[in-house]
Amino acid sequence: MAREFKWSSPNKRARKYADDRKAKVHTKGPKEGKPLSDYEAGMRSGYLQCRSDSASLYKYKEAITKALAEGKSQKEAKKIAAQAATTKWSKKTA
Repeated sequence: MAREFKWSSPNKRARKYADDRKAKVHTKGPKEGKPLSDYEAGMRSGYLQCRSDSASLYKYKEAITKALAEGKSQKEAKKIAAQAATTKWSKKTA
């Protein structure tokens, strides 16, 4: 019998993994309440790091494109983009 998978969006999966890491136990699913093994904790940390790296690269590319469009030099654009990639996401208010 095939196992059924429930697909989740990456941000929901990341939130679940972060909750698991903080609690040091499985917080949902069939293993709920059981402690995380070193392997499982490492997999969750790796997933969260990958998400963070992807977000930083996205912000870097977005900032460099914007700076070049504003007429900045390549060197200035890279400096601005590097700073943008290391800052936290901020919620835009309307």
